[in-house]
Amino acid sequence: MALTPSTMLALGTIAPNALLHDTVSNTNINIHDLAGPKGLVVMFLCNHCPYVIHVNPEIVHLSKDYIPQGIGFVGISSNDAVHYPQDGPELMKTHAHEVGYRFPYLYDQSQEVARAYDAACTPDFYVFDKNLKLVYRGRLDDSRPGNDIPLKGSDIRSALDAIIQDVPPNSVQLPSMGCNIKWKK
Repeated sequence: MALTPSTMLALGTIAPNALLHDTVSNTNINIHDLAGPKGLVVMFLCNHCPYVIHVNPEIVHLSKDYIPQGIGFVGISSNDAVHYPQDGPELMKTHAHEVGYRFPYLYDQSQEVARAYDAACTPDFYVFDKNLKLVYRGRLDDSRPGNDIPLKGSDIRSALDAIIQDVPPNSVQLPSMGCNIKWKK
């Protein structure tokens, strides 16, 4: 595990679209089809990263709080499942049910989607407005495993509240930190 910061994709970027396999429903889904009328949260996750495991409860709370307000959510795992079988699609479905994900959990087998988003770590968060323009990228909040700061999701909640209210999110955005994406060799 290498602690890696997110690369901070340029604000205003249109959400890259792709057809990926949803491990929960066992169907293929276009990322853009998951957007709500107010926006979309794209999260690069995986099953085994301690940083993702740490934030999972708040991710579930976020989706519970914001899906009814018109925000779509999607989790994507892009890790190399050959070398990290615990992140493979068969275990993603089990993980999604155990954790209580309320959103599709897509498998990016080719890793092309992670590259399109310039994703670097898990978790890596992207918030897009109703026009699918990137308005926030970075951390969930300042809580990390072992730092005793409670999970609140304050950074992403602030961005989501701003797009719901149709105002610009805070321009101060700090990178997420987590395990590096496990790229294929």
